Amino acid sequence: MVVKELKNLLSFLTVFPIAMDKDLLIDCARNMWAFPFIGAFIGLLAGLFGWVGYHFLPGIVVGALVLALLLWMTGLHHMDGLLDFGDGVMAHGTSEHKIEVMHDRFTGAGAIGLVLMTYLVTALAFGELGRNIFFGNFAVPLVVPALIVVELCAKLSMVVAAWAGKSVHQGMNSPFLEAMHGGKGNLRLIVALVISFAIALPLLRWAGVITVIAGVVTGLVMVAVAHKHFNGVTGDVFGATNELTRLVCVIVLLAVVVR
Repeated sequence: MVVKELKNLLSFLTVFPIAMDKDLLIDCARNMWAFPFIGAFIGLLAGLFGWVGYHFLPGIVVGALVLALLLWMTGLHHMDGLLDFGDGVMAHGTSEHKIEVMHDRFTGAGAIGLVLMTYLVTALAFGELGRNIFFGNFAVPLVVPALIVVELCAKLSMVVAAWAGKSVHQGMNSPFLEAMHGGKGNLRLIVALVISFAIALPLLRWAGVITVIAGVVTGLVMVAVAHKHFNGVTGDVFGATNELTRLVCVIVLLAVVVR
């Protein structure tokens, strides 16, 4: 992966002031295997911010601020997908009607309820990451490796969704679904998984491995839900998958670490 592709990935997945180059969507689709790298980088920044915050503020406040930072760094793009996904799933009728509801200008109870529950629980879970974990005799703040792995998993789940899902219609999601099918798509998924486990295992040992597995399962579940309600995967489904995987993975990680 060269500089142009890396710039396009960062500009696509974050709000960092990096100029978009030509062939943005195609570059990002062909390099979906690198999504976990970008997630790990975003998680590192949020984790360092949280580690500093825990020295001055209560955990519940730090959790909310860390989530706010993550949402800001990703431009709230995935929140928009989560809102639309919530409305679409809660709508009654055919898959075509559900997609129409997802794309209209109105925000319904399904959207508001899903977003509130997702971000409230995520912020509370982040607030519990202030403890330390030990590597031999060395104490390491959990928040840093935890957020690296959790945000890595959020991006990995979108790779899984693109690999397992089918496209509803031609749109921004199409290049990603096309790139993740066939032999090259299988190879991209394998590389993304190898990267994810290679980062998670040294940072959190088997807790990290379990968290990555939870991210993969969440991605597959989201595809199943999308196929049931919409007959395929849309861009909004990708966004919702990112946000809901973050929630699931931080809860799974806390359950394993606390245990």
